[in-house]
Amino acid sequence: MELRRLRYFLAVAEELHFGRAASRLEIAQPPLSRQIAALEAEIGAQLFDRSRSQIRKTQAGEVLERHARALVDRLEAAYKETRQVGEGGVGRLRVAFVGSASHGVLPNLIKSYRSFYPKVELALSAMNNAELHSALVQREIDVAVARPSLKDDELRREPLAQEDLILAIPDNSELAERKKIVFAELGSQTFVLYPRRPRPSYADFVLSICRKEGFEPAALELAQDYQTAISLVSVGVGISVVPESVSRTSRPGVFFRSYEGYNPGTALTIHARRDNQSAQVAQFFDVARKFRRGH
Repeated sequence: MELRRLRYFLAVAEELHFGRAASRLEIAQPPLSRQIAALEAEIGAQLFDRSRSQIRKTQAGEVLERHARALVDRLEAAYKETRQVGEGGVGRLRVAFVGSASHGVLPNLIKSYRSFYPKVELALSAMNNAELHSALVQREIDVAVARPSLKDDELRREPLAQEDLILAIPDNSELAERKKIVFAELGSQTFVLYPRRPRPSYADFVLSICRKEGFEPAALELAQDYQTAISLVSVGVGISVVPESVSRTSRPGVFFRSYEGYNPGTALTIHARRDNQSAQVAQFFDVARKFRRGH
């Protein structure tokens, strides 16, 4: 049964007049009459009583009207929802990010995206870079916010933020009292680095800074993620090298201090699979570009 015939039938059932129904449908009356006759033949029942000056629905016509209205309404709703998802107005977007990103520009970017697309469901989760890459490859997430970036030609990327590195220091450390901290003088310190695995990682990036400054740390304490690392700093295990943005959130037991010495900085980069052409992903990248230009 053609959906067009059901719409024609509903127009006649509501108008109870072939001429008015044809005008409403913007077609001529003879084709409309033929379509209704074809529908009656297909169903095997008379839908309208045409024996009087004004047509009436038969009992069969009343039954079909009830079902046809429900079918057409459901299909129109399906078309509308599908169109909205395709245009990015609704749907779901899965965004994962490195833990340290939650203290910088990312929260405001998420707020900005929500303000533009309030009906899109955002699923947020924290992962390290290796997990981000695996989740993108396995299509478990749509967008990854990595530090500094993921190495894969199958991923498209957009820079989000560039910032300096600073030190996270226990509040009972003698370093907290210094007016000036020189990175090259930190060789006797225990460095709390992350992630523990896989390697190479951000931990190796920090170690490369140490080598650039002419030393290897006296001791290493490896944590699996930023939150664990900063917790270890807070209880006096050692110092850490972290993005400047994390200092915007106070942490009991931790002082954040800038240092003198080699500071290559660190970046946040947004990634998505090149073959993920969903409107939601494209809109997230677009909001990120506007957000970055505004900051």
